Amino acid sequence: MSADAADLLALLAERGWTLGTAESLTGGLVAATIVAVPGASRVFSGSVVAYDPAVKISLLGVDHDLVDRVGTVDEQVVTQMAKGAQRRLGVDVAIATTGVAGPGPSEGHPAGTVWLACATPAGIVTRRLTLTGGRATVRADAVAAALGLGHEAVSAAS
Repeated sequence: MSADAADLLALLAERGWTLGTAESLTGGLVAATIVAVPGASRVFSGSVVAYDPAVKISLLGVDHDLVDRVGTVDEQVVTQMAKGAQRRLGVDVAIATTGVAGPGPSEGHPAGTVWLACATPAGIVTRRLTLTGGRATVRADAVAAALGLGHEAVSAAS
């Protein structure tokens, strides 16, 4: 089932939960998609756009040694980003994105490699994607998948 931002916001409002995001390859597009929905402010608290690894480390608490060891396109990194956003933004649910939008590879990963995470009060769910298309398509598809993952994780947490 595909879920959009309005679906996710309605589900969160139903539960009385707040939402935040931590974004790398999507560069704020998840947050922008969420705030395009009228009434998003009832649920959405904010976003950290952590494009640079140093921001992931300093603001979101991603382990420096982990980044040195595996880079930023990694399940543990996106998990720590989501948990860090929950903590820093003081929200119940946090969606995080990291990966390679392209046009070429980065950190040894081909363009279209994406990691998503959604942290809820019940735990964390991650997903790895291999997307195709140009940079804009990869980013747009990552946003749609992140919102879908958020909806799935919140639904499962209730």
